[in-house]
Amino acid sequence: MSSTKAVAIVGLTAGLVASGAMVVGFASPWSDGVGAARGEARALATGGSWSLAPLSLGHPAAAATLATRLPASPAALAPALQRPPITFPIEVRTGDTLANLLQGAGVPRPQSHSAIAALRTVYDPRRIRPGQEVLVTFEATDDGTDPGLFVGFSLDVAFARRIAVSRAGEGFAADVVERDLERTLFRGQGTIRSSLFVDGDAAGVPVPVLIEIIRAYSWDVDFQRDIRDGDGFELVYERFTDENGKPVHAGQLVSAKLTLSGKRLAIYRFADKDGATDFFDDNGQSVRKALMRTPIDGARLSSRYGPRRHPILGYTKVHKGIDFAAPQGTPIYAAGNGTVHVAGRNGAYGNYVRIRHNESYSTAYGHLRGIAKGVRKGSRVVQGQVIGYVGTTGRSTGPHLHFEILVAERQVNPLKVKMPSGRKLEGAELERFHAEREVIERAYATLRAPTRLAVSGR
Repeated sequence: MSSTKAVAIVGLTAGLVASGAMVVGFASPWSDGVGAARGEARALATGGSWSLAPLSLGHPAAAATLATRLPASPAALAPALQRPPITFPIEVRTGDTLANLLQGAGVPRPQSHSAIAALRTVYDPRRIRPGQEVLVTFEATDDGTDPGLFVGFSLDVAFARRIAVSRAGEGFAADVVERDLERTLFRGQGTIRSSLFVDGDAAGVPVPVLIEIIRAYSWDVDFQRDIRDGDGFELVYERFTDENGKPVHAGQLVSAKLTLSGKRLAIYRFADKDGATDFFDDNGQSVRKALMRTPIDGARLSSRYGPRRHPILGYTKVHKGIDFAAPQGTPIYAAGNGTVHVAGRNGAYGNYVRIRHNESYSTAYGHLRGIAKGVRKGSRVVQGQVIGYVGTTGRSTGPHLHFEILVAERQVNPLKVKMPSGRKLEGAELERFHAEREVIERAYATLRAPTRLAVSGR
């Protein structure tokens, strides 16, 4: 073969390869399509059969017999491509209803009513609360940018439970989805310089856990006068994370130790054979007493029991209770189980509730802005139940709770009265409690904060 022919063949081969590469490179942006769209984007069609267009390049006669078509544009291919649905969140605000939320998002009224009717089979839509998030989903339109047909919605009703409402035939159906979350234990510790709440928050302890600690210790600890600079805390608590490792729930307090003026106070969560859960000290004695000393969260002790110059009357008078200053509307809890003896206006007390707990003990709550629904004379209440809200009714200079404990119908100092003890574990349950307590202690001792402890289950 002559050198001239060899060069020509090499040149033709190179041209074919290059021209083929041009076609492949041109077609690649649409290679993610489906069916005919993918075929059009990868080759040129003529007469219903596939043609190698590069062969015609430079050959006018052959080219004249071909009807060449370029790949379709993205807009032309759009109906053939699978477009993801459009989902956007809507936060529930005060006064919102689910119907108003959906219709405000563009859902036609008949479809919103049908979807909400499906939700009612598993969940009462009136239970949605401000701060909840509703995810509303639509099909995408042809250009993939605007919402089309309403597909459904979902909302979290608990940290591990979600309800999804979606199209089913001519209507909608609701499904309860249990989220697959990982339960992990964390260790927290720190020194108190300002308050347990402030320093615990600075140490990364979730606020719900801090509130649980304060409530658990409130039977025996006065957080206004018993905490000193240099006191310490150690604790183990749960945290739940989703499939991406994102924390979604703080979980519960597992154990805690407060060191107050050198004295160590430890508590441990324990579930008895009936499934009832409470906190117990080292010896298996429940920390829960028959009465709470502080029936309110986050309040400041503003006035103690005893003689004082009355801020309105202007003369010295025995203050027969203690006052907790707090913002208007702060919930007030029943200090113990009992029967409501008085609920209504009561002279200088303003709005007033009095609860009889047993033959010896009663508690009273004054200056309430309002009394909780269902709390009336003769009704039964349980410890920790909301019975009213902080106000400044009656003879009062500002919003606060006036709290009294009465023993044999006589007011006593709530900060000094000896509270009736709670339950004491015995026998097999006490042995099981000590075994579980040792497991928690060993786990805590092996790690440094804030290292994660071993996963204990889901």
